[in-house]
Amino acid sequence: MAKVLFVMTGVDHWTLADGTQHPTGYWAEEFAAPYEAFTAAGHDIVVATPGAVVPPVDRGSLAPEANGGPEGAERVAETLRKATELSHPIDLGAVDLADYDAVYYPGGHGPMEDLAVNSVSGELLNAALASGKPLGVVCHAPAALLATADADGKSPFAGYRITGFTNAEETQAGFADKAKWLLEDRLVALGLDFRAGDPWAPHTEVDRNLYTGQNPASSAPLAAELLKAL
Repeated sequence: MAKVLFVMTGVDHWTLADGTQHPTGYWAEEFAAPYEAFTAAGHDIVVATPGAVVPPVDRGSLAPEANGGPEGAERVAETLRKATELSHPIDLGAVDLADYDAVYYPGGHGPMEDLAVNSVSGELLNAALASGKPLGVVCHAPAALLATADADGKSPFAGYRITGFTNAEETQAGFADKAKWLLEDRLVALGLDFRAGDPWAPHTEVDRNLYTGQNPASSAPLAAELLKAL
């Protein structure tokens, strides 16, 4: 049995280029699919957020159209209801990496707001990479990698093959022209080897102990890859 740390956003909004706040949080499927996979395999989950804030779900991610219909939406909602770990997160600042066998970051636009500039998260990511433990990051959660750069703008993740929510997907979602910055652009600028698959199709990349998924549909395949390492 392994112990997996889920690092999640603590904010319910994403500030756009014009200063308005778009309601968001974590994307339900990106929590639920890996949570179901890990717990079904007998692994324990601990949720951590900045300040031990209960992570807010993006309400849009609970809609039937985001889950393949009403049945899928109900399954995801039921998983969130049963996941008591969501109601009792620990403070990200109190995390000891030695206590965990793997680390996983679900996405949603929330990480673009808080984890992208959270130095504690950045230090944890750098330590996880150096430890060799499986590190999973999906969709918009690779925004957290921006906080791994040092004072000179250098990140230990530079050169790693990675994927994440693409410019094409952000454009199709209607936010590319509203965002302060685009995730794909920033990751490329950080020196990562960004690989984009077809919009909205499952796509994962594994480079050493770094496991990344492109979009919500990639969260279950990403969890399957992580389970192989556990």
